Formats: sequence, structure tokens, C-alpha cells
Amino acid sequence: MSNANALTDAPVTLYRNPKSGHCHRVELMLALLEVPYTTIDLDMANGAHREPAYLAISPLGQVPAIDDNGVTLADSNAILIYLVERYGETARWTGSEPLEKAQVQRWLSIAAGEIAHGPCAARLVTVFDAPLDHDAAKARSHTLLGMMEAHLDGREWLASDHPTLADIAGYSYIAHAPEGGVSLAPYPQVRAWLARIEALQHFVAMATSPRLA
Repeated sequence: MSNANALTDAPVTLYRNPKSGHCHRVELMLALLEVPYTTIDLDMANGAHREPAYLAISPLGQVPAIDDNGVTLADSNAILIYLVERYGETARWTGSEPLEKAQVQRWLSIAAGEIAHGPCAARLVTVFDAPLDHDAAKARSHTLLGMMEAHLDGREWLASDHPTLADIAGYSYIAHAPEGGVSLAPYPQVRAWLARIEALQHFVAMATSPRLA
């Protein structure tokens, strides 16, 4: 483990791989909420995520995970919920009425489903040499992006009239889809949505890899 970013009196430690979109969505949320944090980059190639000390924090050996003054939690979407409940205006990020809450949850499910099996999987092949079906992942990506393009026609954000967890959970792998060979050129509404997220105050970018599209 190596300390990559230390902030004075940081209450939250984020265990991450800096090229993981799952980790970036948590780091982006921390930044937007202005929560001081420290990042620890795990040497996953050499099994740091399987060490007993880390498994005590993340029992499945997954990143990201956080330690918030002794409160430990893994799974990026679960961490997003925790952070806004602990440090943010919960209704702003998770929805203030039943339909809005349901729409946010729908996009969190898409982040764990279609995004994970589409843009995330395609990028795992090219960036991490994962033994996955690249063509199938790219096809899933374009199906998803086509749906998002239509959904964003006439609206600025995925689930509400302002940014919510839906946008934070969706951003990282969509923004970095070209690194997996998935072009965003045919999707101007999606690109405009990404630009709006990047214009948010305190936005932090994810580490980049060579672009294939």
C-alpha cells in the first residue's frame, strides 16, 4: 500500500486503484462534499487486496473501501449512500420524493449492471487485460449509450433537475469509455452531460489511460 494523497486531519481513508471507475466515483463524491480524505493505492498486481489487514476492511478483497474514523465499508454504491447520509444533504443527492428516489435507485442499479457489463468491462479488457468478451462489452456499451442519449434529450441530469447520486455513479466509466474502444462521438447529449459534471465545483478527474476510440 502507498499513500498517494494525504490531507491534514482527513477523517476518511479511501483504499483504491487510481484507474478504477468504481474508486473514482467515491473520490468524486468525497470531493464534491468537501470531505477531507486520504487515498491509499493498493498494489493489486501483487495481491495487496488479499492481505488479511485489507480483508478485514473489505471482506471480498474489492476496491474501493473506506475507513471513516473506524467505520469501514466496501462497495462503491453503498459508500456513496453512506457519504451523503453522513456528510451531505441527503435529499439533494438521493431524491426528495418517491419517484425521484426511485429514479436515483434505478441509475444506481444501471451503474452496477449495464455500465459494469458495458463500458467498464470493455475498459477492463484494454486497460487491465481482463479475459472478457471485448466485442460483447462494446455492443452493450453502445446499447446503453443510445438509451442514455435519448434519455438526456431535453434534460440536463439523469434523475432530477440537479445532480444526484445517479450522475456521480454513472460518470466515471462513461467518461472513460473511449479507453475501452467505445467512441462517444455519436452521443452529443451524453458528452454534454459529462461536461456538466466536469464543471461542478470541486470536481476531480480520474487517472487516464490511452484512448482507443
